[in-house]
Amino acid sequence: MSTLITISVLGIICLVLEIFNLRKIVVPFSLLALAGILGLNIAELAVGHSFLTIESYGMLTESTSSKAFASLFILLAFFIVLMSPKFYADKIVKITDYVSLKIFLLAGAVAMISFGNLVMFFIGLEVLSISAYILASSKPHSLRSNEAGMKYFLMGAVASSFVLFGIALVYGTTASFDIGIVANLLLTNNVVSPTWILLGFIMLSLGMFFKMAIFPFHFWAPDVYQGSPTLTTALMSTLVKVAAIGSFFFIASAFAPLISGTMNLIIVILSILTMTVGNITALRQKNTKRMMAYSGISHAGFMLMLMTIAPAGSATVLYYAIAYSLASMAAFSVILSVCQDTEDEDISNFYGLISHKPVIAGVLALALMSLGGIPILGGFFAKFFLFREMLSVGQVTLVIAGVINSIIAIYYYFGVINVMFTREKRVAQDMQIPIEYKIVAIGCTILNIAIGLWPSLVLDL
Repeated sequence: MSTLITISVLGIICLVLEIFNLRKIVVPFSLLALAGILGLNIAELAVGHSFLTIESYGMLTESTSSKAFASLFILLAFFIVLMSPKFYADKIVKITDYVSLKIFLLAGAVAMISFGNLVMFFIGLEVLSISAYILASSKPHSLRSNEAGMKYFLMGAVASSFVLFGIALVYGTTASFDIGIVANLLLTNNVVSPTWILLGFIMLSLGMFFKMAIFPFHFWAPDVYQGSPTLTTALMSTLVKVAAIGSFFFIASAFAPLISGTMNLIIVILSILTMTVGNITALRQKNTKRMMAYSGISHAGFMLMLMTIAPAGSATVLYYAIAYSLASMAAFSVILSVCQDTEDEDISNFYGLISHKPVIAGVLALALMSLGGIPILGGFFAKFFLFREMLSVGQVTLVIAGVINSIIAIYYYFGVINVMFTREKRVAQDMQIPIEYKIVAIGCTILNIAIGLWPSLVLDL
């Protein structure tokens, strides 16, 4: 409760600072506040309870998993805000708008992961989504940004309508929005109309599949990722995606009695198709943002596997989300660094990068290797723990499909690494990399290696 309140207050304070023309301190103040909120959240995680509990209606429930996910969200938001001043250097007079939108998006993500009531979940989803729509179209003179914002808004509105209709069906069947009551009714088989609550869960799932970019609801992601400002793409690829996946895992845990037989088979098929379509399509991409979009789709397919065993596997989905987010954030910080003065994010911009900028080239190589599942990085252990969970429940087909897709992914990840090391130099020797981008790139890489060397840091939570 205290985490959500402090984040919301921070967003309001940012807007107040703009009123008093104090925009110069917005970013430093936000970074200090986010660091403090992260410390507060970790402290609450350590003691096992919230320091502020003024909500007694069950709208929010906090668990170890939700606190751990919230910590990840705050860390990702910290990195995004840290890179904002350099990215918006030509629009610095509007920096308060950009930062406050990111803070409110963070508040929506925390509400999505800490909900105890389906109404609170939907509110959090909409707060996150509306902030993302605005940020996607935040370059008003760019046709691609306008197109990305419109596509994202239209697809998001359709997804939200599915979620809302699903929640209405669940309420109509159980007479409650409380997720605990709904889960208990399903567990004790006291639902009056099982068919209608199953239909409600299906509608809710379809809406979340849009948000997670699960096949065949993934078609919006590549265009939106490519057209949006690169910093917004980094935000959507990390915080927004893992917030959708984490919250859907908690929903699947509550509706676990419904995930059996045909429903389980559908999730297995969607997982395989999402991994395969994402990776095969990524093989043909020359734009790095589109490649990362299809990469994110494939990783969503990997994480979807765990929905078949919810609520078991919560530690694995958290570990995978952390490893994926850190690697993606590191990769996007390098893309921002290299493509800051170019018209696009074509792979040719990375030719010969190792010759002039060996540090960021090394960071990008490690990030892509982690996404591909190369030891000793966090991405390898994420897939290892995931496959172990699947084998323990007899899902051999999913593991085989996952291994094959991991091999396919390594091909296009190493395609980028190859051009950095072997192609003719195209990177300007005097290219200046902002220190903020370097901090994010190196910081994410160090954390990624740390959770690879000591996975118990996450799994023991």
